[in-house]
Amino acid sequence: MRKPARPFLRRVLGAAALATVVTMPALAQQPAPAAGTSPTLDAIRARGTLICGVNTGLAGFAQPDSQGVWRGFDVDYCRAVAIALFNDPERVRFVPTTAQNRFTALQSGEVDMLSRNTTWTLSRDTSLGFDFTGINFYDGQGFMVKASLGVRTARELDGATICVQPGTTTEQNLTDWARSNRINFRPVVIERLEEVVQAYLSGRCDAYTTDVSGLAATRSVQPRPADHVILPDVISKEPLGPLVRHGDQRFADLLRWIHFGLLTAEELGVTSQNVQQMLNDNRPDVQRLLGRTGGLGQMLGVDNAFMVNIVSRLGNYGQMFERNLTPIGIQRGPNALWTTPGGLQYAPPFR
Repeated sequence: MRKPARPFLRRVLGAAALATVVTMPALAQQPAPAAGTSPTLDAIRARGTLICGVNTGLAGFAQPDSQGVWRGFDVDYCRAVAIALFNDPERVRFVPTTAQNRFTALQSGEVDMLSRNTTWTLSRDTSLGFDFTGINFYDGQGFMVKASLGVRTARELDGATICVQPGTTTEQNLTDWARSNRINFRPVVIERLEEVVQAYLSGRCDAYTTDVSGLAATRSVQPRPADHVILPDVISKEPLGPLVRHGDQRFADLLRWIHFGLLTAEELGVTSQNVQQMLNDNRPDVQRLLGRTGGLGQMLGVDNAFMVNIVSRLGNYGQMFERNLTPIGIQRGPNALWTTPGGLQYAPPFR
């Protein structure tokens, strides 16, 4: 039986308008997509291995050690995906990619994902057909010179020869910055990272420009790091993060929430040392993150304890940063959590 209109509605709407007021039926809860609705995930599981495109060798981010084992911040993100899928950080095949061939490797299906200090831009997100799954490192482009030159700012590089890699936002940023500041320079454009660094070291160019993180990585492995100065000028925004092909939202969702899970773990104080004890923490947000309640892993097509497994082996975001990037002189800066002054890293709620 239809209930009579409440006095409040009668006063506000009037008798005529009440005739159009209807009771909407409750929306039915939609079931989560089936775990097998991702062609990329299906292919990875059938193969038994994740194929991850990384840098050819950049200290702190992606580089094989003396035993040939890949290590670094970007490498850890690949291993986190393998842990979520297989509970095994070793079930990853790393494919070194250059700035020029990295996008072809992803588009062609040679790799399942890229975790390779790649800047999120509109054209890459649209015309190249990629989905970026988050910003795991806020960066900016800078310049490095030999201390012996006595250069203090980038504006003193008028007439200099500058080494740069092609096929990067770095090359365009350099041109735009020089034009805006009426600075003349002579570019030395070299594709492979190892070769462009060697050109800088040998004196073929006066300065080397790339992301500040890349400059810090290059400087850290030199015999005398103090002989090289990273100038204070930062001429661009370079939000870096993993990316996948368009058309497989389920795989993109998994990568996105792995990143958010690493940030959330740091925010909640969940570390590789205490994660097992934190399973007994009665805070609802901790219980959801660690898969004790909510069934959030199932929504992503993985085990509900996927973040327990990841943090147990790799640590949280802060631990990954400290292990890989702090030793080469990179400070947290904007990559600190949002709870720290100046920090930009922020995760949506795990719920």
